[in-house]
Order: sequence, then structure tokens, then C-alpha cells
Amino acid sequence: MDRPLLTPAVDWSGENPCIYLKESAEAATYSTLVTFFRIVWSPHGRGHACFVLEEPFSNRSDANICLTDNQPLAQWLASEFVQYFGAFRQAPGLKTVHYVPLSEASPAADGREFYSERCRAADFDVHLFWEHLGDPYMVEVPREKSATSRHAMVSVVVDARAAKVIVNGRQAPGRPVPRDFFGHQSTTAFLAFSETWLRA
Repeated sequence: MDRPLLTPAVDWSGENPCIYLKESAEAATYSTLVTFFRIVWSPHGRGHACFVLEEPFSNRSDANICLTDNQPLAQWLASEFVQYFGAFRQAPGLKTVHYVPLSEASPAADGREFYSERCRAADFDVHLFWEHLGDPYMVEVPREKSATSRHAMVSVVVDARAAKVIVNGRQAPGRPVPRDFFGHQSTTAFLAFSETWLRA
């Protein structure tokens, strides 16, 4: 994608690892959807937002939550970005998600085999694991191919062959399945670092 060396139209920059789980590769719908944001710059400031949809196709707010330390940022991400992500487009649970004040978000990693994020709130303890990591690669997506169709996006991506979501000690159902990512054989569990969305 041709772009000038300086591009001032940045909407947000940070990290956005995701875990999308199905009961099987043949299943028509996802059983669990998670997208985690650690935002270092946005028009709404810095912050974290951990969207966990344990029942993506229901409107139960107790099953579909967002732990966040910056609710205006989280709501903006939901309305301007998350609802356009492929796995979330047909998930009504995003519309009624319950926003919960986040008290702590802490990553852990060995740099090669696993990565995790732990998000804590008064009544929730969410632990996310990405395991059996692949080699990192950079992706540069032009506006016409991006999720929103309004932004270009650049990111460093690491695929995970295994992942799990644990909410209050209970493991959410499903497992990552293969996906085609712009011709690259990826999975529905991946890390996305140095991610930046540019108004195109």
C-alpha cells in the first residue's frame, strides 16, 4: 500500500490479541469470542478493554461483558471497530455487553511458546492464554480490505495453535480453528502487537 512517510491520521495504536473459539472446525457459529485491547494512543486516551462474549448470539449481558478502565474508549472501540470484525458482525451479544470497571490487566509471556493476559474486576477474573506460538509476521491492510472499510491497518501478528479463555475459574467452550488470513494459513487465536488503525 502506497502511503506518505508521515501519516497523521491515526485513530488508535496499541495491542489487540484475539481468541475466537468454535466447538469444531465445521461449526457454523462461534461459541466464545474475545478481543482484548491495550491502547497506548486514541482520541479517548489510553486504556484497556477486554470484550468476552460467552454467549455471542444471545442478549444476556451477564454472559457478555467488557472489562475496562476507560469506558468511553471501550464503547468507541465497540461501535467504531469491534462490530465490524468478521467474527463479531453477526453477534448480537456485543450490542448488550455489560461494561465492568477493570482493576488490573497484566500480561505474561516466555517470548516464544505462550502469552497470557489476566484481567481482574470486582466480580470477574478473566485469564486468556495463547499457546504454541508461530513466527511473527507483519500485515499491512489497505482500506478496501480492512474490517471497517474506512481504515488502513498495520500490525505484527503471531498465530497461536492453541488457546483458552478462563472466566472465574471456568473454561469457556470451544477451541481455535484454522482460518485463511489474506492467503496465509492462520488460526482464530492470534496476537496482534504494534497495531495501528489509520483513517484512509
